[in-house]
Amino acid sequence: MQLTTQPTGAPVTAVYWMSHAWLGTHVEPGVLLDVADGRVAGVRTGVGTPPPGATALHGLTVPGLANTHSHAFHRALRSTVQVGSGTFWTWRETMYRTAARLTPDTYYALARATYAEMALAGITAVGEFHYLHHAPDGTPYDDPNAMGEALIAAAAEAGIRITLLDTAYLAAGFGQGPGRHQLRFSDTTADAWAERASLLKGDGELVVIGAAIHSVRAVPAAQLATVAGWAQARAVPLHVHLSEQTAENDACLSAHGRTPTRLLADHGVLGPRTTGIHNTHLTAEDIELLGTSRTGTCMCPTTERDLADGIGPADALRRAGSPLSLGSDSHAVIDLFEEARAMELNERLRTHVRGHWTAAALLRAASADGHAALGRPDAGTLEPGAPADLATVALDSVRTAGPVPRLAAEAAVFAATAADVRHTVVAGRHIVRDGRHTRIDDVPGALASAIAALHG
Repeated sequence: MQLTTQPTGAPVTAVYWMSHAWLGTHVEPGVLLDVADGRVAGVRTGVGTPPPGATALHGLTVPGLANTHSHAFHRALRSTVQVGSGTFWTWRETMYRTAARLTPDTYYALARATYAEMALAGITAVGEFHYLHHAPDGTPYDDPNAMGEALIAAAAEAGIRITLLDTAYLAAGFGQGPGRHQLRFSDTTADAWAERASLLKGDGELVVIGAAIHSVRAVPAAQLATVAGWAQARAVPLHVHLSEQTAENDACLSAHGRTPTRLLADHGVLGPRTTGIHNTHLTAEDIELLGTSRTGTCMCPTTERDLADGIGPADALRRAGSPLSLGSDSHAVIDLFEEARAMELNERLRTHVRGHWTAAALLRAASADGHAALGRPDAGTLEPGAPADLATVALDSVRTAGPVPRLAAEAAVFAATAADVRHTVVAGRHIVRDGRHTRIDDVPGALASAIAALHG
């Protein structure tokens, strides 16, 4: 038996026995994990059977998954937006109509159910790109952060961590004020956004308060540095939608004579705490700027293909030095295994070559690198001192049965789905047990009820 411990000084509060665990480089059978104060206190290998008092997790246990990019209210669009045809821009009109119906109470109900769906999928932390700040006519609520607080409360009830990326969204486009759709998103200026966002509180463990620039078209160039400076002063994550559509690139070139990436670089937005979302339509110079600045890239393949955005240059970004993470974005599906393999399979379609990322690299994008992008660089590993966040994937489902145990990571990444997640543990607490949420009895019912309230 091998023993690795972390002297926390706190008593062990939970013990989990894992029939197989992914330890970053390989699958290890018979692993015992001690938890104290919500963190991994010890890892023991070579434990053939669960000892008395240990909770058994049968399957492949991996670090809890990180959903780096979410718009919780988009969950209400699933299937509705699959009727007919169109583009990203026509899809956006349906999204606006749904956004206009939300209140703090209905948003809490929808987000609670959506985050519970994430927990069922093995997701232990979410990055919520939040811009529904005010009432539909732009009037602030009595509590100016009522919508953001509803999201924080929803994540707590669903049992997952949240990085609330409070988003500056000030304009409808280059040289334009907010249109009627953007009134509830806009604080009018970056300074007013910063004043409101500063009222939000996080605990650094379950709740991190970060920042976001919706896009270069939604925040005037002269105000980009205000948002970046707010995030830098607090050493918190800063995210931005970047070059998702060629029309955005064309408009930016027309307005500023440079690409969105160059514009962000010129105003001090890029850097190792910054993550570009999508990064789909980039020039060679854009890729170099992102890589040399260590700006991250969050790929959202299921949304990017659903919206016909295109396939981003993920492999070129990786080689340039941009850390890759994954998000479910519009929640066409909530399945980080699907996002991980889609990034690889998209690159195969583009290049006609297989094997750009190993299963290990894709698991890291779905866990450790995602957590780092959300302001938790110590998360995403099964090592002493890390948060005790775990997800266990069944190895005996019709999708995963058959491969030898040493190939369990490949089976999880390239064959499993969210439906194969059997257990989810957050801060040492069992949130999903045997495929059922321990706090919310009927997650499908909660989703159906919350969505019906918006479409009624």
